[in-house]
Amino acid sequence: MDNETRGLGLAPATASDYRELARKRLPRHLFDYLDGAAYGELTAAENQQAFGHLQLRQRVMRDVSQLNLSSRVLGQDLALPLILAPLGLAGAFARRAEVQAARAAEQAGAAFCESTVSICSIEEVRAATAAPFWYQLYVMRDRGYTRSLLARAQAAACPVLVLTVDLAVMGARYRDVRNGMAGSLSFGGKLTKAWDLLSHPQWLLDVGIRGKPLTFGNLTTAVPDARSLPEFKSWVDSQFDPRVTWKDLAWVRENWPGKIVLKGILDVDDAREAAAAGADGIVVSNHGGRQLDSVAASADALPRIVDAVGDRLEVLMDGGVRSGLDVVKALALGARACMIGRAWGYAVAARGEAGVAHMLSVMRNEMKVALALCGTTDIALLGSETLLQTRNVPDAPAAFANSP
Repeated sequence: MDNETRGLGLAPATASDYRELARKRLPRHLFDYLDGAAYGELTAAENQQAFGHLQLRQRVMRDVSQLNLSSRVLGQDLALPLILAPLGLAGAFARRAEVQAARAAEQAGAAFCESTVSICSIEEVRAATAAPFWYQLYVMRDRGYTRSLLARAQAAACPVLVLTVDLAVMGARYRDVRNGMAGSLSFGGKLTKAWDLLSHPQWLLDVGIRGKPLTFGNLTTAVPDARSLPEFKSWVDSQFDPRVTWKDLAWVRENWPGKIVLKGILDVDDAREAAAAGADGIVVSNHGGRQLDSVAASADALPRIVDAVGDRLEVLMDGGVRSGLDVVKALALGARACMIGRAWGYAVAARGEAGVAHMLSVMRNEMKVALALCGTTDIALLGSETLLQTRNVPDAPAAFANSP
């Protein structure tokens, strides 16, 4: 959205437009939490740039009057190959945001994944929706509490458990440090933050007043007040378990009868370990660049991992997906479906459920256009031949180097 369009207040058309609207609507510390990444934020930028370097192969004079975007992902039939990724604190961006996003996903035929550290509880999302939704979990030190969360997700009929495995320790997110999300503020800093909150009356009314209770819905006994960021950080530091190994997946399997997906796989050897350990799927992900900076972009890591384990488990990806064209490229590289995180966070912060619904509609239309102009009628038919070239990634499978 250019300056003239913003000034006229015209409708957003892209994830970038929604990002700008979210930036204006959210208090600075919340926008930085949503938008920021670790250290110099190089990997976060690379995630998007990697898609920009992938070229689609345009084909013409094909019958593309009937296009199919539906797929079956981990046993669930989806109208779109998209999952709204688990997004911590989403309910701080808009009133009961997890419920709004889950409803939009349900209407669009996409999947929604509830975060352990969401504002809305598993039960609240279940009561507001009819479609099955996924649940994301961290393996915490308190296994009794972990088991109780798994039982609640089972009671809500969640078919897929997404186990986040790249949080043995927290990455340093310097925007959060500067604005007090991950540390203390001086007296002057506190005054600046208070003024920032008061300078966003629309957010304050929507979330701060009408959005109550502002608690971590799945962690109320552990962290009663979501506004107490020091208390939340203390809980995170005490519960995220750096001792977790592949052996712990067996414990999760004992307590979870459904599908298990490991999110945060970026290395081929780890993908093979996941397959050997009995995972049903993996998400090729660098946590949106929010953990370790200067690692591979998700789209760059994807082809090697698909080549290594794609016949043994389902491979999804996230990181940098901002459009339907990105989704088509990811599927051409071998992903079964894509997770989107920041994109729906921007949309729900800007316009609530309507924003998420519109964003999904835009992405659907972009996927259809890409399919048609690549001469393909079904996303299941996407493959390396859909791409004219890929980035020069070391050790990339030959199948993804160049199309005919």
